[in-house]
Amino acid sequence: MMDKDYLPFHPAPSKPTFVVPAGAVDAHCHVFGPADKFPYHPKRKYTPCDASKVQLFALRDHLGFSRNVIVQASCHSTDNSALIDALTSAGELARGVAFVDDSITEDELKEMHAAGVRGVRFNFVKRLVDSTPKEVFFSIAEKIRPFGWHIVVYFEAADLAELIPFLKELNTTIVVDHMGTPSVANGVDHPDFKRFINFMAENDNVWCKVSCPERLTLQAPDYSDVVPFARTLVEKFPERVLWGTDWPHPNMKVHVPDDGHLVDVIPHIAPTEELQQALLVDNPMRLYWSK
Repeated sequence: MMDKDYLPFHPAPSKPTFVVPAGAVDAHCHVFGPADKFPYHPKRKYTPCDASKVQLFALRDHLGFSRNVIVQASCHSTDNSALIDALTSAGELARGVAFVDDSITEDELKEMHAAGVRGVRFNFVKRLVDSTPKEVFFSIAEKIRPFGWHIVVYFEAADLAELIPFLKELNTTIVVDHMGTPSVANGVDHPDFKRFINFMAENDNVWCKVSCPERLTLQAPDYSDVVPFARTLVEKFPERVLWGTDWPHPNMKVHVPDDGHLVDVIPHIAPTEELQQALLVDNPMRLYWSK
């Protein structure tokens, strides 16, 4: 049973008016369960509604996308079975980001790579995961290095300052989830967001996802207050930005986003065809399908 306050994903998202370029990639989405086949972890911080690979691929087609990057979510912890099953079904139309611990073996990593995994996720959001010693993350980083994988990091803006030395020490490609989760009420000139911009400017191995306006906005479902943040990043770092739906939008507490509407925000954050092509096609293909 999902949590009582958990909001299921939109049952009938609109058809977006914005037509994405051919070969577009939804570079951040999830699969949950189904729980009767892929149980949720007993120590999970939340219990979602099921969101199957079949439903994800139907949404991909409905929105006009060609491919998905499926990210392992914390409710499944290090059991990546649902992720691997979805990747196997999708073949070349999907890649994955796994969640592992430092007990992972080389043979297990080889199997994941063959299935389409190209990265691991380090989650630093305290409400979602328990604290993990930095040594564990360094051990994982060394184990995945021979495979050419990158590291996706999820943190809240206030924690970036203390994380920067650690992230630099990882010495690999890093992808930051959801623009580093800025507080939009503070505006783009706030020191927290400037710190994130400077972090990307000073480290050309750092990418970010300009995703999840529904999580950051103070005026859903308008999202215009998030646009300046995403557009700033897209225009400053056009070759190091990605976009994703975040379907099925876990842990939304106030409103259920319409995925079609989320797609229609894209031309506001990437206003030219060149920026849209880089954001939706060239960048994710280079990061996830070139290896």
